[in-house]
Formats: sequence, structure tokens, C-alpha cells
Amino acid sequence: MVFVAYFMALFVGIILGILGSGGSILTVPILVYLIGIKPVSATAYSLFIVGVTALVGAQRFFRNGQINYKISLYFAFPSLLGVFVSRKWILPNLSESLHFFHFFSIKKDTFILVFLGIVMLIAALSMLLSWKINSVDKNNIENNLILIAFDGIVVGLITGFVGAGGGFLIIPALLLLTNISMNEAIGTSLLIIAIKSILGFTAELNNIIEWNLLFTFTVFSISGILIGSYFSKLLNGGILKKSFGIFVLLISIVILTKEIFF
Repeated sequence: MVFVAYFMALFVGIILGILGSGGSILTVPILVYLIGIKPVSATAYSLFIVGVTALVGAQRFFRNGQINYKISLYFAFPSLLGVFVSRKWILPNLSESLHFFHFFSIKKDTFILVFLGIVMLIAALSMLLSWKINSVDKNNIENNLILIAFDGIVVGLITGFVGAGGGFLIIPALLLLTNISMNEAIGTSLLIIAIKSILGFTAELNNIIEWNLLFTFTVFSISGILIGSYFSKLLNGGILKKSFGIFVLLISIVILTKEIFF
């Protein structure tokens, strides 16, 4: 199963290289279900894998001048705060058995995976449905930067909790609140993901880490993003996005069904 996991890591990188987002949402399910890593550790490993892979993917946009550094900083550092809050406060303080309304209880690991399944479901729908982005005053830079920072905190909390990069949330926010192009939004999103994920991973350095596994998985993921970047101009991104959205939707349904009913 480890070989299959590494193949899927390559797939994650390819999707990220072609679409600029989305692929990293599969990292935690791969680590949990194919390798057998505990969910809390898997979300930590995912921060490193996703962060390094996104940093490599951002190089293409850096060379083309398609990264907005001011927006990156306004989004990334509040997002990093959210990651640290999740990793250092929320996750450690969750009891191993969570009780709701005095009659329903769920294990901590199950709760994390159910939450991940819901996030994956939302990500899948965002890829499958053409949700209209309502217009805002993009010239009101001061107010929009505040909204960008707030969105950064929310994305950071989610990233820290489930280990997903959050590109499916970052890119729409950038397009809604700024005047940047789609390519610039993708490049900026990759840099944001790299900053918050890599620095967020430093909160885990005191824990036991399987470095050989982590580095090997990351190498496969990086190889994938390089392959995906090469083919990104040759493939129909719209069709691929819809197809991948269906795939993520099915995986989210499987995760939710398994964790809730079995």
C-alpha cells in the first residue's frame, strides 16, 4: 500500500501543477488510509508536503511575474496565525472522545476525518459548480485587505485542523477582493500555501516525525507538480477540473460513509 500511496502522491502533485489548487486535499486521506498514519500526525505531515510542493509550484509563476507579494503577506501571516491556533490550541485540547448534546459521542480521530470529508465535499462542489462571484468595490483597498486578512485566519484554522492547502478557498477570495488575474491568483495562492504550511509545520518539530516517509512522499509530490506544470498548457484545465472534482466528491462520500456508519 505504501507504493500505491507514493503513486497517489505523484498524482496529487500533477493535479496541483495543472490546476494550481485542489490536489493537496487528498494528502491526508492517502496518509491515513493507505499508510496507516494517525489523523493528527497525518495533518501535520500534510503541512510539510503541501507547503514544499506549493513552493516548488510557485516558481513558474515567480518567473512569469504572476505573484502579488503584498497580497500574499496580508493573507499568509493571518493564515499562519490560524494554523498555529489549530495546531497548538484546538487539536491538543480536543478530548479523545467528543460528546454532543449528552447523547452523541465521536472519537477525536473520527471527528477530524469527518470534518476533512466535509471540507473535501465543499472543495469538490467548488470545482463542479460555477458559483458566481458577486462584485465588490475592488478599489476600496483598505477594507479589502482587512477582509483578505480575515479570510486568511479562517483558511489557516482549516489548514491547521485538516492539513489541506486551502487553494479552493484562497483563489476565489483573491478574485473577489482584488484586481489580479486568474494566473496571478493561482501563483499568489501557491505562495500563501507555502508560507503558512511550511512555517505552520514548525509547530510539530518537537513531535516524533517519520522523516524518511515524509521526504519520500514529498519528492513524489514535487515530481508530480513538475510534470503537471509541463502539461498544464497542453491539457484542457476546465475538463480536468470537473473530472477531478467528481473524483474528490466520491472520495469525500467514501470517507464520510466509512467514518460515520462503519
